[in-house]
Amino acid sequence: MIITIASGKGGTGKTLISTSLALSLKDDYGVTLADCDVEEPNAGIFLKPQISGSESVDIMVPVVAEEKCTFCGKCAKVCAFNAIAVLGSHVLTFPQLCHGCGACSYLCPEKAITEEARHIGVVEWGDARGIKFIQGILTVGEAMAPPVISRVKEHESEQDIIIRDAPPGTSCPVVETVRGSDFCLLLTEPTPFGLNDLKLAVETVRELDIPFGVVINRTGAGDAGVENYCQEEKIHVLMTIPLDTEIARLYSRGVVLVEGMPEWKSRFIQLYNDIKEKVDA
Repeated sequence: MIITIASGKGGTGKTLISTSLALSLKDDYGVTLADCDVEEPNAGIFLKPQISGSESVDIMVPVVAEEKCTFCGKCAKVCAFNAIAVLGSHVLTFPQLCHGCGACSYLCPEKAITEEARHIGVVEWGDARGIKFIQGILTVGEAMAPPVISRVKEHESEQDIIIRDAPPGTSCPVVETVRGSDFCLLLTEPTPFGLNDLKLAVETVRELDIPFGVVINRTGAGDAGVENYCQEEKIHVLMTIPLDTEIARLYSRGVVLVEGMPEWKSRFIQLYNDIKEKVDA
């Protein structure tokens, strides 16, 4: 089963949930935790994995041989991302905008465009106390997170349970992470901002046609807007976590919730059982 932990906004507790869920289940299941928040991966801070391997993530970008080029402009017309432009008798390429689709080189009538690899990040893997751990790291200054996330997913093994820690938001990196999941757990908090971003996240997973449920973090503060919305939309709230100073202290020290407060382990096991019931229904 593939479970993605996602949220419409940052700072809601995705890593708190993903690391606690992984540690709670590892004694009874084979578990993989894939940190797909490649712009700022932090699950490793809590799980402290022993990294055993890594590989570069590259995308293919165009290289133009202007001596062959007739400057017809077909390459620029076909590029949906404005990564190539023809200005008079010159062709400009913008590698950081390139998505590596290869359309420009494929459609060039003069075969004046070839491709070369450009490094955009790295994927690392290892063991974290019996959990298979994978993380992607996007090179600082790069904008193309989805290829790194896709490579992270390629390293997921056929374990009983795969937990993906998604990036925040609802843009392309999140869609790439959530795609292929059996269930998406949406994290939110009981504030107007949390409700607004939860609505965007719900729209996204519904468009992807993936079953989902909600966890509300930091309950006891804010208002009842999130609970009312979930009730109106018939969305299941699978867990609530209170606004607790001790939980915040543990998190600030890099201690996983179920290790610092072992009484939470049974609740995370129950969370998994509720997810499994919904997936099997």
